[in-house]
Amino acid sequence: MNAYFRLMRLDKPVGIYLLLWPTLWALFLAAGGWPSIKLTAIFISGVVLMRSAGCVINDYADRKIDGFIERTQNRPIASGEVNAADALKLFFGLIVVAFILVLFTNTLTVQLALVAAILATLYPFTKRWTHLPQFVLGVSFAMSVPMAFAATNGFVPGAAWWIFLATVIWTVIYDTMYAMADREEDLKIGVKSTAVLFAQYDRLILAGLQIGLIVILLKISEIFKLGIFYDFSLFLSALLMIYHQFLIKNRQKTACFRAFLHNNYIGLVIFIGIALSVTQSAL
Repeated sequence: MNAYFRLMRLDKPVGIYLLLWPTLWALFLAAGGWPSIKLTAIFISGVVLMRSAGCVINDYADRKIDGFIERTQNRPIASGEVNAADALKLFFGLIVVAFILVLFTNTLTVQLALVAAILATLYPFTKRWTHLPQFVLGVSFAMSVPMAFAATNGFVPGAAWWIFLATVIWTVIYDTMYAMADREEDLKIGVKSTAVLFAQYDRLILAGLQIGLIVILLKISEIFKLGIFYDFSLFLSALLMIYHQFLIKNRQKTACFRAFLHNNYIGLVIFIGIALSVTQSAL
C-alpha cells in the first residue's frame, strides 16, 4: 500500500498545492467572494484525484527511463514495487472517480473536464517529441480555471482566460526550474524539456516569463477590480520570484529543485490576496 501511496505522490503534496492554488483563484474570482461549500469540496477533491492520476500516468510513461535518473530511480514502477498493468488500473480508477465528481456540476464543466483529462494523459508522453512538455502541463493545469467559472456561473467569461494564461505561464516557470534539476541526465537519455530548449538562456527566459506573469496578474487586478490586499500579494510574489532567480543562479541541481518547491508560496500568497480582496468587496 505504501508503494501506491508514493506512486500517487501523496507523500509529496506540493504538486497538489501547485494545482490547487489557481483552482482556488478561479473559484473565488468566479464567485466574487467565497464559493459554495459544494463546489469547493468537488474541486479540491478533483485536484487531489487528478494530480494523483497525473503522477501515476507520468511514472507509467517514464517507467523505462526513471531508472537512469538519480532523483527518480526509486519510484515504485521503476524499482519494480508496482507493475505497469496495476499502475494503469489505478490511473483509470482515479480518472473515473474524478469524472463522477464533475457530474455533480453541469454539462459545460463536464465537457471541459474531458479536455483536461485528455491533456493530463498526454502530457508525460510529450517529452518524447517536443521540447515544450511544460507548456502542455501548464495548459492541463490551467483547465481548472474555465472549469471553475463554468461550474460557478454556467459559462466562461473572457476575463477567465487571463487567469488561464497566468496559470500556464506560472506552470512553465516552475516546471522549467524542476526540469533544470534533471537537465544533464535528460540530455544523456534524450528526454526533451524547456530546460533543454532554453539551454544557457534559461535564467534570462525565466526572468522574462516572471515579468510577463506579474503584468498579467496586474491585468487581472484591473479586470476584477481587486484591492490593496491583492496588489500587496503581487509585490510579495515579485520578491519571491527574485529569490527564485537567486536560487537557480548557479544551476545547481538541489537549488533548482528547491526553487520549484518554493513556487508553492507564490500561489498561496496570490490566493490570500484574492480571497481578502473579494471578501472586502463583498462586504
